[in-house]
Amino acid sequence: MAVEIQPLLKPSRLRRRGGLLGECIAEFMGTFVLISFGCGVVAMAVAALPGSGRTEGPTVIFLAAGDWLLITFGWAFAVMLGIYVAGGVSGAHINPAVTLAFAVRRKFPWVKVLPYWFAQVAGALAGAALVYWVYHDAINAFDDASKGPKTNGKTLASFSIFATFPAPYFHGGIWGPLIDQIVGTFFLVMLVVAIIDLRNTAVKANLGPLVIGFVVAAIGMSYGANAGYAINPARDFGPRLFTWAEGWESLAFPGSLSGAFSGYWWIPIVGPLIGGVIGVLAYDLFIGDVLHVRAQLHELPEPGRTRPTTDEEDL
Repeated sequence: MAVEIQPLLKPSRLRRRGGLLGECIAEFMGTFVLISFGCGVVAMAVAALPGSGRTEGPTVIFLAAGDWLLITFGWAFAVMLGIYVAGGVSGAHINPAVTLAFAVRRKFPWVKVLPYWFAQVAGALAGAALVYWVYHDAINAFDDASKGPKTNGKTLASFSIFATFPAPYFHGGIWGPLIDQIVGTFFLVMLVVAIIDLRNTAVKANLGPLVIGFVVAAIGMSYGANAGYAINPARDFGPRLFTWAEGWESLAFPGSLSGAFSGYWWIPIVGPLIGGVIGVLAYDLFIGDVLHVRAQLHELPEPGRTRPTTDEEDL
């Protein structure tokens, strides 16, 4: 079927897209899809559903902890769809932490790291702009109806549609949220490389994006409340840039709310970059190296067995 699809542009104009430019465009589109659906589901939960009369009040977001599942599964689907869009061209990193980890341990060319990062941040910013364009009436109505602290008429709750912030129980501290982001991205990258490792029990039939989406859902369910589980510098930084320009001001940069947290903007960037590298190193040290040795020794066990068997054991 793909052979029958004619390109929109002349082949002479397409040749440049066969290399790094095409990969960056794919990363842009994949991250754009990720944020459009990810921030979109948060906009639904925070502003659109309450404002449409589908909750108990115009500012009622969550009535029970189970409502968090809407967010976690929404982001899971967002990641899955972003990977399906970009995977065939760029590998669908759609996350600077993944790009850095693959450069450290998967021979991804270092020369491509910064272009990928730029494309991912640009795609995230564009996705945030689309969500705001679609939901700005609901967001403005929510902010107008909300009581409590506001920054330039904007609330922290509406800011949460786009970017992340730490829970109050950290009392503005740095180490708790930073460790949270390191741990969350550690699991993300470790599980991504496990899922795509053909030496291991790799997912077949192009189901990898779906399973990676489940990984994101699991992280959100288990580690999401501490700091909004950004686990992706582009996912947070791109929308944060947009919200700063659109009027959320200090909530976005430097990421401060009086009496709650201050200078938070860098934590969802540095934490995931550290956690991603730790995740790929941990997988290779504890699992990958074992698979490598067994492959060299031709001693891969049967599924379910922990050691080679002998004929006597099968009698």
